[in-house]
Amino acid sequence: MSGLLALLDDVAALTKLAAAQIDDITAQASRVGVKVAGAVIDDTAKAGAKSLGVVVDDAAVTPKYVQNLPAARELPIVWKIARGSIFNKLVILLPVALVLDTFAPWLITPLLMLGGAYLCFEGAEKILHLFAPHEEGKEHAETLDAAHLEEQRVAGAIKTDFILSAEIMTIALAAIEAEGIVSRGVVLALVAIGITALVYGAVALLVKADDFGLKLAQVGRLGVTRSIGRGIVKGMPGVMTAISTIGTAAMLWVGGSIVLHGLEVFGFGGLSHMIEDVAHGAAALLPAAEGAVTWIVTAALDGVFGLALGLLLVPFVTRVLTPITNAVRGKKEAPAGH
Repeated sequence: MSGLLALLDDVAALTKLAAAQIDDITAQASRVGVKVAGAVIDDTAKAGAKSLGVVVDDAAVTPKYVQNLPAARELPIVWKIARGSIFNKLVILLPVALVLDTFAPWLITPLLMLGGAYLCFEGAEKILHLFAPHEEGKEHAETLDAAHLEEQRVAGAIKTDFILSAEIMTIALAAIEAEGIVSRGVVLALVAIGITALVYGAVALLVKADDFGLKLAQVGRLGVTRSIGRGIVKGMPGVMTAISTIGTAAMLWVGGSIVLHGLEVFGFGGLSHMIEDVAHGAAALLPAAEGAVTWIVTAALDGVFGLALGLLLVPFVTRVLTPITNAVRGKKEAPAGH
């Protein structure tokens, strides 16, 4: 018993010592944390703002993956895609981004330009599809049962999310000013989590908005409530179209601006300077709204450049890269007309 009491006394002494050390560590960490927190929050806000165009497109793209599926499966599907998105960002892209940033920072700008070119391609392809819509996807979907269709949609959405997430993380990394791999990693993680919550929270609201409106229209006790419900149901197709349009415009604007900035970094800044001069010239005509006019004109011209680049890339991708990729994967080319 005396030996046990002595042991407990030693444990108590060690516990007090450990508590004192932990208290010192906590005090030091809190002092450092207060200094770092401001920088981390500021960097997170800047990085998230830089990624806004891709975020808008991500939110615009995702709702299509729940079309023609049971309403009860909409939110579970969105949750599955959100989990895949978090995995893409935190488990795959975050470590890769930090490794590149530490050992090969010269690759960041070329990767940004590559991602920007992809955004331009996607935006231009969406515009072309308005004039020549593809129907084979719908026909293929009609041949699958709900379970297989859901599995296919989720897999396709996660693949698309990976590309968009890679662009978001690269843009965010380029916007971070914090020093040290830990601080930069924390900022990237916060951006990843925040953007994923924002995107898929918005998507969940969008895909269920019509159901909510229908419920209001059916069980609302007041005439005003029922009218609001009917308005939501009628208005949602227009809302989705508007979001898709904004997403496409954002892709072209962000993609064009990324490529132009990359060209400027490599010493080819003539076009970027020309756009800047035009924007400042337009702003001089409306000095009361100089900042807004400068931004609008710059974004519009960046978007025009992005559209032009995307239109040049569409035939190259569809006629050169895609056949090569299919040949490498062992896929047969689709029949003519598809």
